[in-house]
Amino acid sequence: MTEAILTRTATLAPNKAMITIVVMGATVMQVLDTTIANVALPHMQGSLGATQDQIAWVLTSYLVAAAIATPVTAWVALRIGRTKLFVFALGGFTLASMLCGVAATLPQMVLFRFLQGIFGAALVPLSQAILLDTYPRDQVGRAMGIFMMGVMVGPILGPVLGGYLTDELSWRWCFYINVPLGIVAVLGALTFIPETTRISGRKLDWFGFAFLSLAIACLQLALDRGQQKGWLQSPEILVEIAMLGFGLYMFVVHSATTRGRAFFDIRLFRDRTFILSTSILTLIMLVYYGSMALTPQMLQEELNYPVLTSGLIMAPRGFGTIAAILLVGQIGKFFSQRVLVGFGLFISGVSLYFMSHWSLMVSARDIITLGLIQGAGVGFINVPLTTMAFSTLDSDLRTEASGFYNLMRNIGSAAGISITSAILVRSTQVNHGYLTEYITPFRRMDATPGVTGAAGLEMLNGDLTHQASMVGYINVFMMLAVLCMLIIPVLAFLKAPKVPQKGPIVVGE
Repeated sequence: MTEAILTRTATLAPNKAMITIVVMGATVMQVLDTTIANVALPHMQGSLGATQDQIAWVLTSYLVAAAIATPVTAWVALRIGRTKLFVFALGGFTLASMLCGVAATLPQMVLFRFLQGIFGAALVPLSQAILLDTYPRDQVGRAMGIFMMGVMVGPILGPVLGGYLTDELSWRWCFYINVPLGIVAVLGALTFIPETTRISGRKLDWFGFAFLSLAIACLQLALDRGQQKGWLQSPEILVEIAMLGFGLYMFVVHSATTRGRAFFDIRLFRDRTFILSTSILTLIMLVYYGSMALTPQMLQEELNYPVLTSGLIMAPRGFGTIAAILLVGQIGKFFSQRVLVGFGLFISGVSLYFMSHWSLMVSARDIITLGLIQGAGVGFINVPLTTMAFSTLDSDLRTEASGFYNLMRNIGSAAGISITSAILVRSTQVNHGYLTEYITPFRRMDATPGVTGAAGLEMLNGDLTHQASMVGYINVFMMLAVLCMLIIPVLAFLKAPKVPQKGPIVVGE
């Protein structure tokens, strides 16, 4: 009923080309902001006076906000109208981007990035829905192809554009660039996108939303601040863990016992394939974003690459993903979904294993090659895993399932950045202490011949820190490689649609 009321045919959308340009501009802008700041993090760290683990909050605050706000997008669109919400989200995202550019302290930056994530959460699902309603049924495949290409532009363009803007202007222009684009997109949306009918009858499960948001916020706070506070030795972390448990418990109990409509239909959690697929997706996003966030920092801080060069080296990862998605579309009818996902996990794990053998002398060619392979691994995983996740669900559950699926995607991404950053800092500290044990008065190890005394010790300590940090990156990459391999056996418990897939999905064991 809801979908029928919201559907707009192509006759009500007289300018499909302009609508496509507007919504794809909004999509690219939102996706871009998940990666554009990665290569600029070392510059932000110095400008905002943050430590290595604290600066990761710039990325995680955005992802956590998007995770919290995404599930309520459909409800708000029904209440106020889809185009009105789209314009409101675009305007808020643009304003938050400008505030990020003028942020003078780390708390300000984290707050403004959180606001940016809240507003940006609605842009991608609304853009997809608008495109689906703009094009007739026989052109939906073409519309979704355009949409997916727009989504995939972010991982390619983000690091390069972020590196260029940071190198030529300032890291603040990674956010200022959204202002003119956002203004144009708002004007385009007001001009070309028709409004949908508002529906005020459906209620939102505010208790479920509040408990789930509490759990997500406490989880991220504990992950972000654990290393700084000493983990379980800190009363703050213990309180956050307790609140996390309380929020999850109350969310589950409330969802199972409420007489009204639960925030997420309880039937979702009874579908083994959907839950396992979503869990696998969460772990994959942990691996992918953890690696993607740390690699630019390693390139700039340990290997002394310029920020623009770092962005260019990171870009092929996105090309690998696009190439793999296109290849999966061609060979998907010959292999089961589980085989494709397993292959993607395997090559991702292998690439991370070889990354764990890097040293301070690693070449740019090796970094690009392994990044390309790792990106291809994600491309082999993404579409088949999503197909399996939704293949066993009833059609009336797919809208809510999509919200939960994307919620866990964002949680996995944010957790991956936080966990890998914490492990990196801890491993660097431990290895620095271990390496200093080899420095004694009887072993001359001056960093530079002819430099002695305090200056020599300072330079030596700098060399030790570089070596210890590199060992820290190696340890993180090895951990992520092992995690990829451990996920593969879980695929045996998933149900996958049989191939070839023509017409309705047929579920097979």
